[in-house]
Amino acid sequence: MNATETTPPADASDPSDESVGRVILLTTSHRVAPGLLSWPAWQALHGADDVLCADATHPQLPYLREAGVRVEQAAPTAQELVDACAGGRTVLVIATADGDRPLTDGLARLAGSGRIAMPDLELLPASYDLPGARLLDLVQVMDRIRDECPWSSQQTHKGLAKYAIEEAYELVEAIEEGDRDELREELGDVLLQVVFHARIAEEGGPDEDDEPFSIDDVAGGIVDKLIHRHPHVFGDDSAETPEDVKAHWLRMKAVEKQRTSVTEGIPLGQPGLAFAAKLASRVRTAGLEVPVPTGEGVGYELLALALRAEAAGVDPEAALRVAARAYRDAVRAVEGAGA
Repeated sequence: MNATETTPPADASDPSDESVGRVILLTTSHRVAPGLLSWPAWQALHGADDVLCADATHPQLPYLREAGVRVEQAAPTAQELVDACAGGRTVLVIATADGDRPLTDGLARLAGSGRIAMPDLELLPASYDLPGARLLDLVQVMDRIRDECPWSSQQTHKGLAKYAIEEAYELVEAIEEGDRDELREELGDVLLQVVFHARIAEEGGPDEDDEPFSIDDVAGGIVDKLIHRHPHVFGDDSAETPEDVKAHWLRMKAVEKQRTSVTEGIPLGQPGLAFAAKLASRVRTAGLEVPVPTGEGVGYELLALALRAEAAGVDPEAALRVAARAYRDAVRAVEGAGA
């Protein structure tokens, strides 16, 4: 060897060196039933030389051991894991709930140093969250709050009713403002009301006939209703226009509810303009000729305006809110000018 030749360090990275082995970080979702893993995950588990898991209570462990996978409880450092792969070994690490952040950070630092031959690194998702999976988290959190929070544990349907109304109005305001961050938050607040009431309902009611029901019963009921009322989506019927869909929806509701009057089922507690518009919509859809009551006072004038707006396809409640917001802005402008 001449004087200009140098020998690379023994631990220098050599991409062609197959003896460095392989590290597989296996991730699973706690929202999926333990043991329901992908086929590539099962192949990797059975093919690994070592399977490690730092959490002795990991929900997957009983199912893995039942399937003949030997799992060692260990929490190696990044360097120890690299050393364990020497000689071309494959080491699979079952990720813990925190994602083994210290381990992955340590491996990233070692790889970035360029001083050692790193094993092949692979992230293998063994199970995935389905759309809506975070709703399971919400149900679990609500269960715990109902059990452990001194305020939440004492709430009733009647006591929470006002919050449902408030949150609905705040949602409408977010929609009108066009603020998507606020919209997302307000949708969450409305969803909380649904989950909260369903959790209370699980405990039954004060009367013996008040059968308990759960959030699954609530969700199952609306799923069945949606499927039943959309035969053009889930069945053999067809609908070419939104009007076709609305007409079919109304026919289905009429059969289901068996109402004796078109006024049945209209909530009396809603704002007056919305109440009047809903009545007008029912009357028009039913093809009834109903004379508009006349009388003295602003109420009858507002009723006539609401009926006229509904006939023109305008939501009077929404129209008034738009006008009121414009009036609010005008008030602020005057206040600003006076300042």
